[in-house]
Amino acid sequence: MLETFILGLIQGITEFLPISSSGHLLLPEKILGFQDEGLSFLVAVHVGSLLAVVIYFFKDLMQLASNWGLSLVKKPHDKAQATLAWWVVIATIPAGLAGLLLKDIIEVIQNKEAVMILIISASMGGFGLLLWWADIKAKKDALLKQGQDEYSMSFKQVMIIGFAQAVALIPGTSRSGITMTAALALGLTRKAASRFSFLLSIPLILAAGLLLTKDLVENPSAINWNSLLFGTAVSAISAYLCIHLFLKWIEKIGFLPFVIYRLLLSVVLLYLGLKALG
Repeated sequence: MLETFILGLIQGITEFLPISSSGHLLLPEKILGFQDEGLSFLVAVHVGSLLAVVIYFFKDLMQLASNWGLSLVKKPHDKAQATLAWWVVIATIPAGLAGLLLKDIIEVIQNKEAVMILIISASMGGFGLLLWWADIKAKKDALLKQGQDEYSMSFKQVMIIGFAQAVALIPGTSRSGITMTAALALGLTRKAASRFSFLLSIPLILAAGLLLTKDLVENPSAINWNSLLFGTAVSAISAYLCIHLFLKWIEKIGFLPFVIYRLLLSVVLLYLGLKALG
């Protein structure tokens, strides 16, 4: 149960913080000697993350869905909500298409352990520095009171964030990290960039969970339901708290602590990658 708790905690926290879940999921196996929990466990912890973000943004999601639906047939009650809902849909498309087109290439890279670790190390550090630059720009915008909220984005800004999200297919990039980086660079406030990134996570986590479920159905295995339920609960609770605390503190602390953490982890992964090469 300790392994299940730690893995669920890692999934719940790293799914939404800008520090890359792929980099962290390597650590329990490489450093702590954990065994692979299997496909069913991956499905479970993804469900936990999805539950957390849906519960946290439930009221917003109901408003977005309602106004988006009305926008298809008539004038919505809240045009800003309808527009934001469309932005979430549109910004999801590039990553969805890229995932389908590059699925085979990604699987080949994942099967080459040393190469995978070194790519994650490089992405962790490189995109971490890019996040630092974007955060400095956002801080200057805040001082000049020029930051935008998530409701005032243009189509061009949304598409750039969408294509940035597709870049997260590179292991170690961090989906939340790269979308927040793009949003900050485009002029959104720290909180607005974070909120939009969290909303964008919902369709992609759902899609990932469905794909994993499909693979699980095609390749059934013995399932430890106690472990799955426990892992789901840990992932959901930790993810919910992560979202809440992140949005509460991000305007005050900025992204520098996450940048420093990414750079340190990049060095650790570089060592593990070189060691795996022999």
